Amino acid sequence: MSNTVSEIIANMVRDQPLRANVFERHQIDYCCNGKRSLEEVCVERGLDPKHLRAELEAVAPADARQSFATTALTELADHIVTRHHAYLRTNLPSIAHKAQRVLAVHGDKYAFLAELDRVFQGLSSELTQHMMKEEMVLFPLIGRLEKAEQEGQAPPSAPGGSIRNPIRMMEHEHDDAGRDLKSMRQLTSNFEPPAEACNTFRALYAQLEDLERDLHTHIHLENNILFPRAAELEQRLAGR
Repeated sequence: MSNTVSEIIANMVRDQPLRANVFERHQIDYCCNGKRSLEEVCVERGLDPKHLRAELEAVAPADARQSFATTALTELADHIVTRHHAYLRTNLPSIAHKAQRVLAVHGDKYAFLAELDRVFQGLSSELTQHMMKEEMVLFPLIGRLEKAEQEGQAPPSAPGGSIRNPIRMMEHEHDDAGRDLKSMRQLTSNFEPPAEACNTFRALYAQLEDLERDLHTHIHLENNILFPRAAELEQRLAGR
């Protein structure tokens, strides 16, 4: 890793994915807002850049998971669908059920639970629509781009004339999801349940925190790896 604190944090995670754990510990958004420098996030969070850099450098290269920086785009898109979209389709209904149960039992005592349920329900609805748009429009377009490169063809037509248009829409929706995640973390006091919380209450918080972790990885793979590489491929094909 470079000795300058101006390195972009999204690139740090792209090159060595387990660095995400360091940023997660410090509640630093490396996905939706990953195009910031290490210096910027240290100022924002009141952290010592030298100490944070030491933590990042302590992540051994041998521990790094697949970075996907050179993986075929269709393979990366398939990974996102089979790993992260499948995760959401399994866990969103489960979280919704727990949120409703906890609200029904504890809502009178903890007024914030109604707002937590409202934010989660909105996030769940948006993510469901978001996944459909990716699977039906954007990811197939990325596959056609990669096929065009392999066959020496011109880039396929895209909505609005460029793949950058649906990408911008997906990134905007990622920003919305990021705000909802931040709101849920604030409402739950960093997912710390009340001392007298029942098991369902505690399970809800644990599942929400796991959802946050998975979505951070999910959005990072798209915003900082898949989307930029797809846009670059389209531009390269257009310039043939």
